[in-house]
Amino acid sequence: MAEFVVKIADERGHTHQQIEQGYSVAEVRDRFASQGYLVHWVKPQGLLTSGFLMRRGRKLKQSSFLVFNQQFLTLLKAGLPVLNSLDLLIKRQRDSNLRQVLENVRERVKGGELLSDAFATHATVPKIYTTTLMAGEKSGNIDEVLTRYINFQRLAMTFRKKLFVSLIYPTLLVTVVTIMVMFLFTYVVPKFADLFNSLDAKLPAVTLFMLSVGVNAQKYFPVLAIGLVVAVFVLWQWRKTDRGGDQVDRVILSLPLLGDIRLKHQVATFSRMLATLLQGGLPLVPSMETAGSSMSSRRVLKGIMRASVRVREGQGLAGSLEEQKIFPDLAVEMIEVGESTGALPAMLNSVAEFYEEDVQTALGAAMALIEPLILMIMAAFVGGVLISLYLPIFTLGVQGAH
Repeated sequence: MAEFVVKIADERGHTHQQIEQGYSVAEVRDRFASQGYLVHWVKPQGLLTSGFLMRRGRKLKQSSFLVFNQQFLTLLKAGLPVLNSLDLLIKRQRDSNLRQVLENVRERVKGGELLSDAFATHATVPKIYTTTLMAGEKSGNIDEVLTRYINFQRLAMTFRKKLFVSLIYPTLLVTVVTIMVMFLFTYVVPKFADLFNSLDAKLPAVTLFMLSVGVNAQKYFPVLAIGLVVAVFVLWQWRKTDRGGDQVDRVILSLPLLGDIRLKHQVATFSRMLATLLQGGLPLVPSMETAGSSMSSRRVLKGIMRASVRVREGQGLAGSLEEQKIFPDLAVEMIEVGESTGALPAMLNSVAEFYEEDVQTALGAAMALIEPLILMIMAAFVGGVLISLYLPIFTLGVQGAH
């Protein structure tokens, strides 16, 4: 037996790592999954100290990975063995990170490991991919499951690109406003302070306040910048903890409009993944655990984990999700119809399509409100600063005329 490092999460979402003995990656994963744990990954312990170091920090480019799978599927359909297909694609692979992963996978397959187990040793490879491969290997229909995974990735990438495009303009707008405010307070306002000091004139209270803010901002800007960076870093590290992640996720989901958009996005992603895994022939509970592990929301992840335990005990999917009070009522009702008619994967795809469209519509409406709001705030703020600075000049001009 060999030693494996296992990262698992219990039904409350608490994650931890431990060293476990087993015969293979798949055997250890199945053992913990049967006990009700969500298995994030299983790695042979030797990999942590061997020459090949898995770089968890460098994620695979989704576009490169999708192109590889499209080419891989074409070669398999043409009748080429897995090893020959990998050899050909490694030679043509320009992404160095993916090429290194594929080279290691090829060596493992040569050594007798299953393709799914070879990919599963790399934390950078999506778990839905390795689970899909495993289902295809067990059913003997790897071409079909790869086709479904490729279709899933295409839809997911298209959806993410649309979201990204929707957020470009508001992000640029906020960035420009932030830079403008910093420039005003750290450069323009202190220049006016020097001017008014040389004139030795009586200044209005609002001007004195603005000059004080500007001078202090210029004086303490390095300290404020360092403090902001440290605060962001501490918050980012705290967010990685169970308690911090729960708190941040609760705040995000409680935000008006944006929290609803995030929840619907998670529901759409989960539904799409679950449908893909079920169509690949994987049982419901492992499919729920795999799809749930991809959720970025802690609340949704924990809800799915608790629901998977209820499903394991014999309860229906719709009823289990409804108990968690997380999924929207409409999604639960659609899933219930899919269960009762025996068309759950098709209904899950319908749920995903519905909420993806809903997210895009809601995000478009939110951006239509946020963009003019930012412009109005910027205009009011900059206008207030300029009026407070030029007011003494106008006053001095009037006094000089008299």
